[in-house]
This record gives sequence, C-alpha cells and structure tokens, in this order.
Amino acid sequence: FTFKTFFAMKSLCCVSLFCYVTFTLLFYEIRDVAGILYPQESESREVKDISGRWRFRTDNSSSRDAGFTQRWWERGLEESGPVIDMPVPASYNDITQEKNIRDFVGWVWYETNFFLPKSWNNANTRVWLRVGSAHYYSMVWVNGVKVMEHEGGHLPFESDVTTRLQYVTTNRVTIAVNNTLTPNTLPPGKINHYMGRDDYPEGYFTQEYQFDFFNYAGIHRPVKLYTTPLVRTSEIATTYDVTTDHASATVHYVINITDGAERRRLFANYNVTVVLQSANGDVINKTTGGEGDIIVTNPRLWWPVGMSEDVGYLYTLVVYAGVFGMNAPTNTDIYRLKIGIRSVSVDSSIKINGRPFYVIGVGKHEDWDVRGKGFDWSMVVKDFNLLDWLGANAFRTSHYPYAEEIMQMCDERGIVVVDECPAVGMRSADNFVNKTLTHHLNVIGELVTRDRNHPSVIMWSVANEPSSQLPQAANYFKTVLDRVRELDPTRPATFVCNAGYDSDVATAFVDVVCVNKYEGWYDDAGRVEVIRKRLSYFLNKWYEKRGKPIIHMEWGAGVISGFHSDPSLMYTEEYLCDVMREHFQTFDSLRAGSNPILAGEMIWNFADFATAQATTRAYGNRKGLFTRHRQPKSPAFVIRERYRTL
Repeated sequence: FTFKTFFAMKSLCCVSLFCYVTFTLLFYEIRDVAGILYPQESESREVKDISGRWRFRTDNSSSRDAGFTQRWWERGLEESGPVIDMPVPASYNDITQEKNIRDFVGWVWYETNFFLPKSWNNANTRVWLRVGSAHYYSMVWVNGVKVMEHEGGHLPFESDVTTRLQYVTTNRVTIAVNNTLTPNTLPPGKINHYMGRDDYPEGYFTQEYQFDFFNYAGIHRPVKLYTTPLVRTSEIATTYDVTTDHASATVHYVINITDGAERRRLFANYNVTVVLQSANGDVINKTTGGEGDIIVTNPRLWWPVGMSEDVGYLYTLVVYAGVFGMNAPTNTDIYRLKIGIRSVSVDSSIKINGRPFYVIGVGKHEDWDVRGKGFDWSMVVKDFNLLDWLGANAFRTSHYPYAEEIMQMCDERGIVVVDECPAVGMRSADNFVNKTLTHHLNVIGELVTRDRNHPSVIMWSVANEPSSQLPQAANYFKTVLDRVRELDPTRPATFVCNAGYDSDVATAFVDVVCVNKYEGWYDDAGRVEVIRKRLSYFLNKWYEKRGKPIIHMEWGAGVISGFHSDPSLMYTEEYLCDVMREHFQTFDSLRAGSNPILAGEMIWNFADFATAQATTRAYGNRKGLFTRHRQPKSPAFVIRERYRTL
C-alpha cells in the first residue's frame, strides 16, 4: 500500500489526511541504516545551499489531498493557486498573521528554483539533494520526478539526484510536508473528529498530543545540494580506547565506500587512506584500508567544560577513497571528520576518560520567536554564549535530535550532550505496539548513525516520560535499549522517567537512572519547606530500587518575568530562587560522602518556549531561566552562582 495508491483513492471528508501513517506503517521494516555524513566542501566535494525564500502554500481541500490528485509537483506551484513567500529553514506557523496557517494540520507544499554550475555536469560527478530535517512526513520531487520520502521530523535525509538535474535551464525542487501525528508516530498524537456534531462547524477536527511543546512544522533545517565523485566515502564510524594513564589512545575506524551502483565496502577495488591530523594540521599517524586502528601517543584528550583547561580538543580524520590507479583529486574522494578522543564509562558514577564527571546543565528546546524550530545561526550562537555565562557543562536535546550544527558546536566548546530521540508523549497503551516499536528502532538507527562520531554525546536517551509503569513498557524499552547498545556499545543508554519508583518496570534496563520530579511545583505546590525531605526520600528510594547513578533530569518551577513577591509566591522570580536553594541542599547531600548516588542535576528549562494553548500555559511554558527572547530572570543568576562554583 503506497502513498500513490492512497492518494488516488476517493475518501470522504478529511479522513484521508489522517490515514496515511496508519496504512503505511502496516508494512514497516527495520531499515539497514547507512550513515549520512554532514555535507562539507573539500578538494573533491562542492556544496550549494538552496535554503532561502521559497514559494509555499497549504492544501486547504477538505481531504487535504488536492496536491496529489492535481499533481502539483508536475508544474510550478503558483499554477496550483495562490502561493506566499516562506523562509527555509523555519517553521511556517508563526511567519504569517494567519491563524489557519499557525494551526494548520495536513499537507503543505514548498518549491524553489535554482541553477547549477556546468562544472557539475560530468561523468565522474554525482549530485545529492539533502534535507536537514522537515516535520513530520516529507515527499520530494526534482523537476517533477519523485526522488525520496522520509518519516520523522528531526533527522536528515538525502537522495542521489544526478540524473534528474538540468544544466541548460533552471531546476525546480518541490517538497510536500505533513505534520499529522498518530498514536504510532514519534512523537505520537491523535486527530479528534467532530463529524456529525451539530454544535461544531462541518468537517471540524483538532490535533491533540501529550507533549508539552508546540508542534511546529515545516522545513526546519537547511536544504543543500552537494557533489561527490562516483566512488565516495558514505559512512565513517569511530570508537576509542584510552589507557588509564592517558599515555596512549587507539582510534578504531570503519569506513563504508560506495560506487555508482551503491555497492558498499568492496575494498578490493578501492584505495583507502586514512590520516589523523592535529588541530593545527600536523600529521599524527596514517594507515590504509577501510577498517583499522590508529595509535596516538600522548593524545590530547577531549574534555568537557570544567574538567580541564584543554577543553574540546578535536583532531581531524582525513579519508581518501578512490579506485586503484587513479590520482587525486580528480577521482579521489576526500572527506574530513572532526573527532575527539575520549572514553565514557559508568560504574558508581559517570566517568569521562576514567575521571568522575558531574553533570550540571539544563533541558532545552529548539524554540525561538518567529522562527519556531527553524535553524538560525544567530540564535544558536546566542544560546551557547548563555550556556557559557551560566557555567553549564551539559544539556539534553529534549525531546528530539537537534541540528547537526549544534552538535558540532558542542564538540568544539566542550558541552556534554544527552542525545534524545523524539519519543515523547508515549502515555497510552496504543503507543507501545509493534508498529510504534518498529518505527522507534528505525529512528534510533538514524540518530545513532548520525551522531555517533560526536565526542560531546556521552549518553543516548530513547524516550522522555513514557508510561513506564505499563506492563508492556518493560519488553518495549528492553528492545529499544538493546538496539542502541548493538549500534553503539561505547556509550550508556537511558530514558527519562517520571513514573514512580514503586511502579516503573523499565528502568531496570538503563545504565543511568534519569528522573523528572517537580518538588514545590507539580508536587507539594507552594510548599518550599518540604522540598529537602521529600526530594531526598524520592531519590534515595530510586537508588535503593536500581542501585545505579541518578541524574535529576528535570526540576524547577514556572516564572513569569517581572513577577515579584516577598515572601515568595508561585510564578514569581523569588519563588523559583527559593525552590532552587532547597534543591541545592539536597543535591549536595546526595553527591557527598563515600557513596554518592547523584550523578548530575539539569534544571528545566533553559528558556521559555511555546506550547499548545491551554489554561495551564500562560503564553507558553514559563519555566525558563531566560525569557523566550533570551533575557535573564533572577533565577538565572542563582544557577550561575552555583554552576560556576561547582
């Protein structure tokens, strides 16, 4: 059952909008994930960014399938009806003044045109089209020919479009994106229909979800074209061994090479040379072959903020791949990968390079005014400067994979990352079925393959706040966590739990217990005086149950900037300051002594962010240390004092 077949069907009202995932997922298979290397220029590669101002329209037909029945991709989008300007990357929701666009559910259509240099038109060059991410389901056409589709809103996808391009005239890319969520998507959601109701408009429906952030949609990250030779490096995986005295390290690497027929790792036909360079370009060591080891004597290890003055040191792994008998650079692919040499382990604590590491950080969101979840360098750099100002050494990519450019900055700045997949809002039994599990495993494969070479990533999180007290959660999360460890045995894996210590059935399979609890807010609201006793009891009970190090992953309180009260009251800046000080007392007691149980503290949240409208959300979630415009509230100064002291 394919999309083409589905959209040829005649459906009543708007039912077809919501059936597409249900039908296609019935035939899901776990994919063999190949790595998608970040596109970058070299002697053998060129990159053309076609982001910018695109043409855009929503499909407002009652069935949301007019774009398919009328085949909008076959001609210019403006011929289908009125179009507007839409920036790429950006969420489309907040760009216009139209409520029906902000809250739109269904297919939206993007289009742009571009020219290509004639130098790309040769028999030894392949051209790839890559979308950094689009939320949620995407279909892509080049010059009217479908080239790829992808499910999932936070990871890149690409296709070889060499044979679809023109060099004597302009090219056209069309991308259709659908933000519909079902019980089996990640994140999940559902559509509520009001058909047959006399008290609602005809055909009225809403999209509901159980996660606490706005379901921004659109093309969220850059769209790029890039070239490679016919024989290219398609995937690189690195792992490391570091001796206990740090006198030596081994870089283990595996490289996939593909040719024009996409045959992989036929090293008998290929010439592969791997060179390790220092940060200033000096050659440290080199070897040949698509799989092997590189020994580094007296390595400069990758350290996070606060563990060394030599923070975020990166080597460069240069991979030369070509056919025997051919000379660089014409027929040899050259790709440079930044790597950090370090080890991660867990026993009674989290250790980096064999030394205990205490997490002090924040939960975040990719969320900005106007842009939504659209990538914007100015906002990304601002956020990193604020993290540095706070003295934080870590954040979690709550609750989905972040942009690759953000991960690269974490590598460079020594910021540790708990890398999370988009399994948030899994609150009901119908989220734990095989259909969801298969998709979950595929997403994990894409995430680990994309991010496994980042030294900043020290732990994988496979979900946030699932209903882990449900009986089926045990086998479900055992399966997912086993898959993570199969793909990457070098990092710990977890999920973030808000079930009770006495009811959870799935944290038995994690390496680090990560818990969310809001003492003084959702629990014992307004009662600051009970926080120390209650929180200490709670975290000790978790340790008694699992005997594993604990990160208090979410805690905090809502703060409306400019609200003040003495004595403090909920929602005032003073109240969160009081809540913080009580938590700090508990944290210090649990990380002290001969048997510390606490491995980290991460306050929720870095900055205010948008949510769905609700009576409990006054213009979004207000738990941020900073406003949505990145101005500090009083609690930011309290956290800064603590983090810079620890």
